[in-house]
Amino acid sequence: MSYNREPTVFGVANFNAAEDAAALRAAMKGFGTDEQAIIDILTSRSNSQRQAIAQAFTHEYGRDIIEDLKSELGGHFEDVIIALMMPPEEYLCKELNHCMEGMGTDEDTLVEILCTRTKPEIAAIVQAYERMYDRPLAEHMCSETSGDFRRLLTLIVTRTQGARDEEGGVDVGRAQQAAQALYDAGEAKWGTDEEVFNKILAHESFEQLRQIFEEYKAISGRTIEQAIKAEIGGELKDALSAIVECVESAAAWFARRLRAAMQGLGTADRTLIRILVSRAELDLAAIKREYERQFDKTLESEIRGETSGDYKRALVALLGPA
Repeated sequence: MSYNREPTVFGVANFNAAEDAAALRAAMKGFGTDEQAIIDILTSRSNSQRQAIAQAFTHEYGRDIIEDLKSELGGHFEDVIIALMMPPEEYLCKELNHCMEGMGTDEDTLVEILCTRTKPEIAAIVQAYERMYDRPLAEHMCSETSGDFRRLLTLIVTRTQGARDEEGGVDVGRAQQAAQALYDAGEAKWGTDEEVFNKILAHESFEQLRQIFEEYKAISGRTIEQAIKAEIGGELKDALSAIVECVESAAAWFARRLRAAMQGLGTADRTLIRILVSRAELDLAAIKREYERQFDKTLESEIRGETSGDYKRALVALLGPA
């Protein structure tokens, strides 16, 4: 993605995995658990530092830190801490698997994870999924989705070799051709050729798509968002809109997704945890800023109002300084 990385979690400079492992072991040993120590350590280390802590923990104590944490913690607080301890792509695979298992499929989660990520991120997820579940992600997804929505997601995950080419800069000539193809497939004809939309939006890098959308506006006089909302419906519309919005500003898209997770009756805790954990080392500072700009409330105040206890403390710690 083109905007600068704006993490809230950077990791610590004088990192010592063995010391952290010892401190975590002490926090879990004996009578009662020192939850605050667990929060202080794990929300301030980067994911690669947490992986080093897990290795040191096994090396020093012959134990699996995730199993120990699970036995000491509970509820949504446990969910946050376990999410932090998993490698990012494995955590997202677990979330993908969960949203497709059992009755019905959570299409919003599929869109959130697959339509907002770059080619290298998708490639890592695809590899990890097959390793973890012994079946290709594309195959599992095909059995759970249908129609043009399925075709789009399949293009995203199976084209990681040639798709979303993140390097190589912007090709204006090719962008003009793609914009014309989108116009011809949608507004310029009766009915819509969804296949053309799928192919271009699944295939091109976010950089190239940004240029394509500018060229589209020059040809059509409308934005690509307006065209998608007018021409396409259902899950495919949501998926294509997510790609378009993330090209323009991923932070703004995730801010809206967080808002939706906290609005109405109850909180979509799984979504809340997943976004904060998976974006903390990427762009959570930008998401915080966007949230306040769009909704005139700080993300922190909203989270404090929706959560409680150690769960709240862990999420607020991930947000970094106000």
